[in-house]
Amino acid sequence: MSEFDPKKLHVTFNEHLNRQESILPRKYTLTHSDRTGDLFLTIAREFDQKKISGLYTRLMRDEVLAEWQFKEVYSLLIHCYVSGGFVLGPAKWRNKIFIYHMPMVIKALVYGDINFLRKGHELQNAPIYVDFQSTQQALNRTQSWGLISDYLPKDSANN
Repeated sequence: MSEFDPKKLHVTFNEHLNRQESILPRKYTLTHSDRTGDLFLTIAREFDQKKISGLYTRLMRDEVLAEWQFKEVYSLLIHCYVSGGFVLGPAKWRNKIFIYHMPMVIKALVYGDINFLRKGHELQNAPIYVDFQSTQQALNRTQSWGLISDYLPKDSANN
């Protein structure tokens, strides 16, 4: 697993989103720099289309999108495009990369919105699902990746 470094996370809140109160819709767009290893997280009511519509991003398709959902309980659904991209390898290889980095990705999402997550205990107990999207049936699936509380920084749990 790649390690999460909070110093490399750059968070932008959309001006139309209340930082600590709006649950739905609340969406996350996570991109990164291959050169620096920096992570760029936008938290907004919609996915940040500007960040994911550039030529490089469209070619690589290695962005991660996530959103809160409510079906009896709140859950965080993360989307990864395993078969995406025109340049970066076959789906099976990309799938392994996403799985390898997923704990770091979830930690970045949680850390980036920590004040919001601290506010609602029910959100700390929310399940996380990762939707791996692929044209190959075996790789096209949704998996459970634990609870938000599993990824909270140690000093943030139950605060």
